[in-house]
Amino acid sequence: MKTLIKLISTTSMLLAAHTGFACDYPERIKIPDGASASKQDMLDGQRGVKKFVADMEIYLDCIVEEEKAARAAIADLQPEDEQQREDKLNKKYNAAVDEMERLAAQFNAEVRIYKERGDSG
Repeated sequence: MKTLIKLISTTSMLLAAHTGFACDYPERIKIPDGASASKQDMLDGQRGVKKFVADMEIYLDCIVEEEKAARAAIADLQPEDEQQREDKLNKKYNAAVDEMERLAAQFNAEVRIYKERGDSG
């Protein structure tokens, strides 16, 4: 009976922690096409990339804090479970960082195409 109460209590805390943080993955922006974009399109794209990166950094902080809260709510976290949680967090974190880098690289490639056109308008 004690185990059941612990399980219910832990589950409740985890659900409360999850809803308290609710980390939202930022929406990926559309990168302008450097071959046809105007200067304003490129500037808007640059602002979009900066906002995406800033939002992603907030997301990364959130998932770390969410995991800390979840671990704190688990009374008897076994080392192998802790390692699994750590591995899952690292995969999520690294995937988000990879997405930021991919987006920046794609935007930079479009900027190069835009500059090669020699069109300033």
